[in-house]
Amino acid sequence: MKKSGINITRHGCLYETAPAYVTDQPHFLNSAVRAVTKLGPHELLGVIKQIEKDLGRTKGIRYGPRPIDLDILFYGRFRIDSDRLTVPHERIWERPFVMAPLMDLLGSDIESDTVASWHSLSIHSGGLFETWQKLGGECQIGKDGMRRVLPIGNNLWDWSEKTSVMGVINLTPDSFSDGGNFQSVDSVVSQVRSMISEGADIVDFGAQSTRPMASRISPQEEMDRLIPVLEAVVKIPEINGKLISVDTFYSEVASEAVRKGAHLVNDVSGGQLDPNMTKVVADLEVPYIAMHMRGDPTTMQNSENLQYDNVCKQVASELFSRIESAELSGIPAWRIIIDPGIGFSKNTDHNLEILMGIPTIRAEIGRKSVAISHAPILIGPSRKRFLGEICARSAATERDPATIAAVTTGILGGANIVRVHNVRDNADAVKLCDAMLKRKQSTR
Repeated sequence: MKKSGINITRHGCLYETAPAYVTDQPHFLNSAVRAVTKLGPHELLGVIKQIEKDLGRTKGIRYGPRPIDLDILFYGRFRIDSDRLTVPHERIWERPFVMAPLMDLLGSDIESDTVASWHSLSIHSGGLFETWQKLGGECQIGKDGMRRVLPIGNNLWDWSEKTSVMGVINLTPDSFSDGGNFQSVDSVVSQVRSMISEGADIVDFGAQSTRPMASRISPQEEMDRLIPVLEAVVKIPEINGKLISVDTFYSEVASEAVRKGAHLVNDVSGGQLDPNMTKVVADLEVPYIAMHMRGDPTTMQNSENLQYDNVCKQVASELFSRIESAELSGIPAWRIIIDPGIGFSKNTDHNLEILMGIPTIRAEIGRKSVAISHAPILIGPSRKRFLGEICARSAATERDPATIAAVTTGILGGANIVRVHNVRDNADAVKLCDAMLKRKQSTR
């Protein structure tokens, strides 16, 4: 689309849905995008039909199996009714699988005259929001074969089914908790096997320390630590069905790690420390974990980076601006994972506010982008200094009970992934939280 003069500015979530009308066919994937173009509506129609053809679509039967189906839902504030094109698309209002991603393109605060005009074109007086509610709204998700998914490799991940446990392995000599513990490939492979046996869904490898005041190493030194480990880990049978994440803020490290088998890129800077990161990740077509941090590890705890009037609202706003830049670089909303950055540019009170304020963070992001407000949220309180301050535990390894309490609070508030050092005990906490949440949902 970009090559054809269609500049995408916002993405909806990705939905797997049961087929409509002709039901004897595989499930569909649906989404929507907002874009800017100088093409007229009929020119635009011609371009997208050519894209369909180039991607292998033949006429076939209507509503039958096809590799891709592109429709124009709206064209600015215009109504179009010709023998070739009807805008707004005439079947929007009856299709939850269209309405859901269309709603994702909005913010709960209507932010422009053009978007507001979509509301005026709705069949209901209350606009698109009322139309969506009459179809069932958010209650539609998870019902009737419709679910939000995140593509990873050849799989579609529904992060709402269970909370995922991400096990941390630091390949550094100076990380605050386990620095120096995993300096040989054999010791790392042994730890990976142990974490997976204890319940890890994702293993996150970091080859550069991001503790406060950590000195920065070069991309090459980071790769020298990381790549031999990845090459060994991808060969062990236990890793099948699990995900590998690489914790880096260097685009060249991310690129090489994905080439060697990593599935996700976990960037503590949210694209701020390497201007090429988001474009590289967009080209890699892998999920991107965007974390909130001000400055870098050497400056993040400076007094000026710890100034917040409302930490949850400001973290949400700053994160959204970085995610918006990532979207414009080509990373769609359906590949974004959000991390509010516990312990990064935060003091103890800020960290507590974030742990208790995940719903506020989602709501604040939702004012600007409904799609991003639905993204999986990752929290990483594990063994952080603020737990030691509260519980008078100076040694990081003594903070596991406090970590479990922090993880529990985060999950019950809406976190979808927890990043931890002690997988076994936190995996039990995750199971209990998930059971409580399912119980709560079933009794509504």
